Amino acid sequence: MKVPTIKDLTDKMVEVGLITSEQLEKAREKQQDSGLNLGDILISEGYITEDVFMAFMGKQSDLSYVDLKSYGDIAEEVLKLVPENFACKRGLIPVKKTNSTLIVAISDPMNIFAIDDLRAITGMNIEIVLAVRNEIKRAIDRFYGTGFIDEFEEEADTDEEYTDSTDEIDVDSGDVFNSIIKELSKTKPGEAELQVMSDTEDDRMQDITKIKQASEEAPVVKMVNLIILNAIKKRASDIHIEPFDKSCRIRYRIDGVLHPQPAPPKNIYNAIVARLKVMALADLAEKRLPQDGRIKVKFGKREIDLRISFLPSTFGEKVVMRVLDASSLCLDLLQLGFEQRDLARFKKIINNPNGIVLVTGPTGSGKTTTLYSALTNLNRPDVNINTIEDPVEYILKGIIQVQAKPDIGLSFASGLETFLRQDPDIIMVGEIRNKETAEIAINSALTGHLVLSTLHTNDAPTAVTRLNNMGIEPFLISSTVIMSLAQRLVRTICEKCKESYEVDPGVLENYGLSKKEIGNKKKIKLYKGSGCRKCSDTGYKGRIAIYELMEVTNEIRELINTRNPAYKIKEQAVQQGMNTLRLAALNKVLEGITTIDEMIRVTASDTG
Repeated sequence: MKVPTIKDLTDKMVEVGLITSEQLEKAREKQQDSGLNLGDILISEGYITEDVFMAFMGKQSDLSYVDLKSYGDIAEEVLKLVPENFACKRGLIPVKKTNSTLIVAISDPMNIFAIDDLRAITGMNIEIVLAVRNEIKRAIDRFYGTGFIDEFEEEADTDEEYTDSTDEIDVDSGDVFNSIIKELSKTKPGEAELQVMSDTEDDRMQDITKIKQASEEAPVVKMVNLIILNAIKKRASDIHIEPFDKSCRIRYRIDGVLHPQPAPPKNIYNAIVARLKVMALADLAEKRLPQDGRIKVKFGKREIDLRISFLPSTFGEKVVMRVLDASSLCLDLLQLGFEQRDLARFKKIINNPNGIVLVTGPTGSGKTTTLYSALTNLNRPDVNINTIEDPVEYILKGIIQVQAKPDIGLSFASGLETFLRQDPDIIMVGEIRNKETAEIAINSALTGHLVLSTLHTNDAPTAVTRLNNMGIEPFLISSTVIMSLAQRLVRTICEKCKESYEVDPGVLENYGLSKKEIGNKKKIKLYKGSGCRKCSDTGYKGRIAIYELMEVTNEIRELINTRNPAYKIKEQAVQQGMNTLRLAALNKVLEGITTIDEMIRVTASDTG
């Protein structure tokens, strides 16, 4: 077998007219920038299809090309010769055995290390045939049916225990579960779809029974546990389980960004959803309306809450789980990410005896963590603190926390009214959502209480506009709001693969760095992560908050009373020394904590 080099192969493609010399040149330029395989670039750019590429490679190297889409069954004795995790990692699958020779389909015949390893593992002669990479992946799923389980298990730490209320994960029992999942993966379409197709109550109950039975089968239990376990180990904040026409997808939100994970076969998707419904005590029969629930799991000695949401969609119910790990909650104001000057101002303001402190930002920006940290700082035996939240995310020792239940009449507004009869010193309201809640919060501040709450606005000054839009009079806002704090979370550079580089000062000047700060510097040293196993090749590990702290001074109160727009209030706040979110992020870039790309991703320009 003589396998041509990729250069010889692509040059030959130009010679025979499969691609043009211009296309090859563009692909090579992109390869220099990205480091990707040249063949992959030609395919991804649409210059040539993958099957044509593989067929041509086969012809040039005297290798047969196999269409796995129409390939028959592969004998189990052949599959047993190659461990599935090896097949998944190396992108190959055994297809046939003849005497002492094993025929293996592979997409990259130049990977001689994989072929040598395979020869050592099997002790047989290896004959190579070519196949399309995606078809090899599908064949692995079809004939092994457990690739995603193995990938999860490889990343699981067997030294730690993980249990839910009814099951324990034994990550060493892969062989037993693999054989069961293999049977599930061979289920014919329709046998395990389990969707309610009939309008009659009797048929519906029968289908529900099947769903529940399927959801309790050992492999489904193991799948769900491993999905949750791996998310906790990867420090994911959310788990997304999503159905599509002929497939499904699992993604983890890690450090604010969604990352795809190995996905199970579609034919057992509904059984996985049903298992989660059983764990969350949700209604198995209801598939037309959204549902919410909670699951509590143990991970070693840690107890972790999962807030779970079921959303009906075109191809099934989408599931999203919010992972709430109290052990990872940072309640130390010094570690949140405040600049020293802003931290001093924040502490001074929250120690006021009365007034309203607002923390603003989108969902998932860390507002609750900042409020919890402030309450922890204020919590003393001589202070009465009450909170009303939806939901109560973490339990704070020594603080009375109330779960809002609007469906039975316990809203933020009604809870606030009750608090005023509970002799509070400090009140926290999960969110000011409407005029009624805002008015009671303002009344609480006017009668001598400190109120902490959140709003969904893009920056600190816009909190004033938001309250105005709710119908609150400007004089009430100016006389009660003492601080508006906007925040975001930026990813921090992985310390394991952190490396420095230099940029021209003009680059940072475009992002708001002043000429005074630049001085006479010819170059400015910055940092980035090159990507490693510790950070899953992202270059980032962990997050830190950036803040825009607007203290409501007499000058800003005057602007509020005269109904000035948010940009005027922002101009005044900046004159008084407020760091905008963009400048706060830029400081983190200069300190080597985050990157320019992350700053641009998370914050908006101050110049519009």
